[in-house]
Amino acid sequence: MAKERLSVVVTRRLPEAVEARLSELFDTTLRENDTPMTRDELSKAMKSADVLVPTITDQIDAAMITQAGDRLKLIANYGAGVDNIDVATARQRGVLVSNTPGVLTDDTADMTMGLILAVTRRMPEGLAVMQSGTWDGWAPTALLGGRIGGRRLGILGMGRIGQAVARRAAAFGMQVHYHNRRRLRTETEESLQATYWESLDQMVARMDVLSINCPSTPSTFHLMNARRLKLMKPDAVLVNTSRGEVVDENALTRMLRAGDIAGAGLDVYENGTNINPRLRELPNVVLLPHMGSATLESRLEMGEKVIINIKTFDDGHRPPDQVVPSML
Repeated sequence: MAKERLSVVVTRRLPEAVEARLSELFDTTLRENDTPMTRDELSKAMKSADVLVPTITDQIDAAMITQAGDRLKLIANYGAGVDNIDVATARQRGVLVSNTPGVLTDDTADMTMGLILAVTRRMPEGLAVMQSGTWDGWAPTALLGGRIGGRRLGILGMGRIGQAVARRAAAFGMQVHYHNRRRLRTETEESLQATYWESLDQMVARMDVLSINCPSTPSTFHLMNARRLKLMKPDAVLVNTSRGEVVDENALTRMLRAGDIAGAGLDVYENGTNINPRLRELPNVVLLPHMGSATLESRLEMGEKVIINIKTFDDGHRPPDQVVPSML
């Protein structure tokens, strides 16, 4: 007798190849449009499926997991971060949670370097001049930016992405410094040419560029608060491709407007799409719509990991990318 196929609900549109493969392997319900599910739609999906495939736009809290019933057995998150899911409650209810780690590393690190260059070399301002049709030609003092070679880069969070940023920054001639919850092994530090700072305050005060690459946890919420932002040098630049909640966005906006910080490159925001309107007005800020991992290659690889996690679970084994609270 043929085994009954798992019921899988996908909450957002995924690349066509990923959706096709999911439909081949499982009894899959795909999202017809690319809008996030409402809370009611998400709750209904959790009650009707064996496996839910959410994204970072789906907030799955304790109440939703508790009310999901007994059918839901796996939340196969399409994304590396799981701060949108109450993993502890899921575990208590016997619901496994998996993610897609390691896929976004290089793409996010590339975008980090792109933002560093864009801010320090004033690329958006140059683009605006060209698009307005007001460019009168080359001039010796026009749109002067700064050279990144020789500058001190402070990396806050030296995980996979932080280390990938360090390798790229070293190739550009930057001096790499970092603060991390745990110090790296000596051989890793040497390979990355990175200097460890036990004190985040001391590192922040001495860096020319600060790159935020740590995860979102209760301990990192507003880690870059108003007090710590004020430690930055007036000619320093802040770049964030991690999670918006790590930075106090209102405090950052005030300091940028006052000229207390030279510039910022942001791909993530504290309140999602509700960005401080004053931040949009600043010429020394580069704002991107959460594009850090937006390559076709990464999206396909994320889909492959989701499928492997579900298939492994369906075969009676632990998903290779299972997340447990102790990992967070």
